[in-house]
Amino acid sequence: MASSEDRTAISLLGEAQLSQLSAAVAGFNRDQLVWASGYLAGLSQVASSQALADLSPVGAKEAPTLTILYGSQTGNAKHSAIAYGESAKAKGFSTNVVSMADYKPRKLKDESHLVIFVSTHGEGDAPDDAVELHEFLASKKAPKLPNLNYAVVGLGDTSYEFFCQTGKDFDKRLSALGAKAVIDRLDCDVEFEAELAAWSEKLNDILSSALTADVSMPAPSAVAEAVSTSVYTKQHPFLATLTESIKITGRDSVKDIRHIEISLEDSGIRYQPGDALGVYFVNSENAVARVLHATSNDGEAQVTINDESLSLQQALSEKLELTLSYPGFVKAYQEASKNEALKALLEDKAALRAFLEERQIIDIVEQFPENIAPQDLVNALRPLTPRLYSIASSQLEVEDEVHLTVAHVDYDAFGFRHQGGASGFLCEHLAQGGQIKVYAESNDNFRLPSDDDTAIIMVGPGTGIAPFRAFMQERDVKEAKGKNWLFFGNPSFTQDFLYQTEWQSYLKSGLLSKISLAFSRDQANKIYVQDRMLENGKELFDWLESGAHFYVCGDAMRMAKDVEAALLQIIEKYGNKTEAEAKQYLLGLRKAKRYQKDVY
Repeated sequence: MASSEDRTAISLLGEAQLSQLSAAVAGFNRDQLVWASGYLAGLSQVASSQALADLSPVGAKEAPTLTILYGSQTGNAKHSAIAYGESAKAKGFSTNVVSMADYKPRKLKDESHLVIFVSTHGEGDAPDDAVELHEFLASKKAPKLPNLNYAVVGLGDTSYEFFCQTGKDFDKRLSALGAKAVIDRLDCDVEFEAELAAWSEKLNDILSSALTADVSMPAPSAVAEAVSTSVYTKQHPFLATLTESIKITGRDSVKDIRHIEISLEDSGIRYQPGDALGVYFVNSENAVARVLHATSNDGEAQVTINDESLSLQQALSEKLELTLSYPGFVKAYQEASKNEALKALLEDKAALRAFLEERQIIDIVEQFPENIAPQDLVNALRPLTPRLYSIASSQLEVEDEVHLTVAHVDYDAFGFRHQGGASGFLCEHLAQGGQIKVYAESNDNFRLPSDDDTAIIMVGPGTGIAPFRAFMQERDVKEAKGKNWLFFGNPSFTQDFLYQTEWQSYLKSGLLSKISLAFSRDQANKIYVQDRMLENGKELFDWLESGAHFYVCGDAMRMAKDVEAALLQIIEKYGNKTEAEAKQYLLGLRKAKRYQKDVY
C-alpha cells in the first residue's frame, strides 16, 4: 500500500499523465533512467530559477553581458563555447551563447565583452556559419570597436598548413578595429580540453570584476543545455560491437570502400541524419613494432601518460598517434634526438610541409632512426584522437545500429604497406564481433529541412554519399513528400556505384526524383559532379527558386570548392545576376540554412 507521501506525489499527476510517463521510460536501462531523472530535475530547476528571477530586486545592478560567439563545422567549437558559457555562468556572469550564423554583424559595435570560438577547415577557410561575420570584419563596413574587450579561441589541427587560421584572422581584424584583447589568443590542437579549461579559468578571473552583477540568477537555458548531453561522449565512449564489414566496390576498382555496421544495443545513443560517429581505434601491431625498432626501444619499458603508468607497447598501441604526421612531432623528436638533418628540415617550412604530406609518423622515425628514451618518445607523440565518419543510416530505419561508409586508406610507399589508422582498424584489423569505442557527434550544420515537403539537392561523390543514404532512409520511413535529387560521382559505373541497388530502388519507388551520375573514368574526358550540375543548371536553379535545400558532402580541398564555383555560375547565368549578386544569393541560402556542407 502506498504511503500518504506517495499518494500526495501521485496526485500531482493525472492518470493520463502517469500513463504517458510510464510509456516514455519503458525499456530504459539504469543509465538512461539516471539521465532522465536528471533531465526532470533540471526542468524543475528552470521553473524555480524563473520564479526566483521574478522576485529579483527591481533596483538590482545589471552587469554587462558576455557574448560568446561560435563558428563550428563539426561541432567542436560549438561544444567548447557552450562549455565555456557554463563556466562563465557559474562565476555569475550574464552570458549569451550564439552561433555566428544567427548573429547580426553590426551588433558588434554594441558589445562590451566578447569571446569567440572558431574552427578552421580546408585551406584556412572559415566554417560555414562564420563566413558572413568573417567577411564583414574584413570589409570596409566593419565599424571601429574601441569599447570592445575580446578573447579568441581557434580550433584546428597542426597536421594542416593553415593551423587555426580563422581564429588568427578574427584576432587580427578585431585588434585592427581598435578592440582590446584581454588575454592572448588560444590556438587549440586536436587534444585541447585541459589547455582550454586552464585558459577559461584565467579568462573568467580577468573578467570577474567587470561582469559580476549584484544579483545573478542561473539562466534557464543553462540547465536545459546541461541535461541535454549524451551519456556517451568523446571523453566517455561506448564500447560497441562491429557486426558487418562489406566491401562495396568491385574487384577491379581503384578504391577499397567498405560498408560498416556497428551495434549500439543497450547504449541509449541517439543520432540524427547528418551527424557523425566518433571512432577510436588501436594502432596495428606492425606499426608499433616498426616504431619500437626504429627508436631502439623495448615495448615493456614503463612510461607515463596523464599520470597513468603503462608499458610503451600499450601506449603506442592505444594512446598515441602513429599515422598522421605534423610539424610538432618533428620538432619534439629532433629536440630529443639532436638529429642535425631534421634540424635543417625544420628551418625550411615549405620543405617540411612537402616532407610531411608524404609520410606517416612511422616513416619519419624509420628515415631518421635514433636511440631515444621511452618517455621522450611518448612526449614527442600527440594523443591518439578518434576519427569522425559521416553516419550513413537513419535510426528510424536501423534502430540500434549505426552504419558507416569507409574508404580504406591502403597504399605502398618507401618500401612498406601503409594503412590509415582508423580505416585500417575498421576494414581489416577488427574482426566481426570485435569491440570498438564510439560516440555520436551532433552536427547541427547538416540537417534535413524541418518541413518534409521541402525539396533537397544532394551532392556527394565517393564516400560523400554516406549522409545522403541516411537522408533517404529517414524520408522513406517518414513518407516525406519533398522531392530528392542526387548528384553522385566516382571513377567507374561498374566498379564504384556505391549502394547502387538502393538508389535504383528509391528511383523506382519515386522517393528519389532524379539522379545525376558522373563516372570520371568511363569515357575519354573526365566528368565530375560539378559538370553534371552545369549540364542541369536551369533545372537546378528552378529547384532553388522553389525553396530546395542544397547539400554537399566530401572532399573539402577540391570537390567542394569546384561544386561551389559551379553553383555560383548557375545562379549567375540562370538568375540573370552579376558575380557579386550571385555571391549574395548564395550567402542568403547559407544564412537560411539552405546551403549546408559536410566536408573534410
